[in-house]
Parts: sequence; structure tokens; C-alpha cells
Amino acid sequence: MPTLLHLDSSADLDRGRSRALTAAFADAWRARGADYTVVYRDLQSDPLPHLETAALHWPEGARPAGAIVPAAAAALQQEIIDELLAADVLLVGAPLYNYTVPSTLKAWLDRVHVPGVLTPAEPGGAQPLAGRPAVVAVTRGGTYDDGTATAGWDHGSPVLSIILGNAFGMEVRIVTASATLAERLPAMAALRDRAAAEFDAAAATLRSLAREVG
Repeated sequence: MPTLLHLDSSADLDRGRSRALTAAFADAWRARGADYTVVYRDLQSDPLPHLETAALHWPEGARPAGAIVPAAAAALQQEIIDELLAADVLLVGAPLYNYTVPSTLKAWLDRVHVPGVLTPAEPGGAQPLAGRPAVVAVTRGGTYDDGTATAGWDHGSPVLSIILGNAFGMEVRIVTASATLAERLPAMAALRDRAAAEFDAAAATLRSLAREVG
């Protein structure tokens, strides 16, 4: 059965724009047929702990001598890694918080980015996720257009592209909707039409991707 691993990380459980976008993808995925399954992990409602020890950055055989890793922490990390390995497609909801990914999503990235496991420990090493699709819905409260003072301030999208794409070798597609705070902030009222158009376009793109990948 084709399996989608769906991750949400928005702290806004009711009105989060990234949640709405990932839901659009997941609904279109399920609509492909009863065999199209979804494994869902809400990193906000059920957050992963930050790494209990720096030794978890490494596989067991490469850890520093004398490193002690709690059994529960090692088991949790293996669970998260196995969950990702079992997925045919990865879907990530990634709102931009203070110009980068939410700490809940960073905690997940720290669990799965282990040299010698999902990413090569040395040049030419194995990438078991190579070629698998990873779809990322990025929502940004402001705008980061080229030529503006905030151009280049989105430090969340590059992190996901580097880890999922460069390190894991996944085929990453980032779909972005900007100015999502325009509907709430009077100072951004002039951007409301743009925000609505970008959100609708992102949702349509995600629905289309859901019908194609996997």
C-alpha cells in the first residue's frame, strides 16, 4: 500500500495555514483509493523531546567511547527513523517561526539526521531515501521578495532542502504561501489579496502533487 508520512508542526491547531495546506495534500492522496494510507504525526500536539544526549547524533557504532544513551531515547529515535523509511512519500507542514522552522520540527530533524543511517557518513555512502518524494508546505507570515529588505530571511526552507534533499537524497518540492498574517494584521491589509491568491495557488499545487507522486 502506498504510504504517506504526514507531519504537521504549526502551533496553531485551529487556523494554521500550513495545516490547511498539508490537509489539502493528504485529502487528495486519500482520494486516490483505499490503498493510499496516511501515517500522521502532529509534532505540536505530541512533541518529540530534544535530543537527550549528543551521542544520538551518531549511530551506535560511531558514538564516542563511554557514551551513555538512555534505552528509551534510542528506541524513540529508531521508531522515528523506521517510520520515515516505511513511507513512500513525506509531507511536511513547515510554518516560518522567527525566520526558521518551528523547534518541534527541528527536534524531528535532529532525530532522523544520523550519518551512516539515512545520510552518508562519508562520500558515496548509502542514502536509503534517495529519490523518494518529499513535499513541504511552507507558510510565511510576511514577504521575502527579491530586492526587498527581508529577501533571504527565510532560513527554514533551506534547512529542509539541505537535510531532505542534499543529505537524504529525496526529491524535494517546496510549496510556499506568503503574507499569511495579512488577514489578521491591519498593517498588512494591502497584502490580503496577494495572500489569498498565494494560498489558493499553493493548495492547488499540493492537490495536483498528491495525485502524481508515490
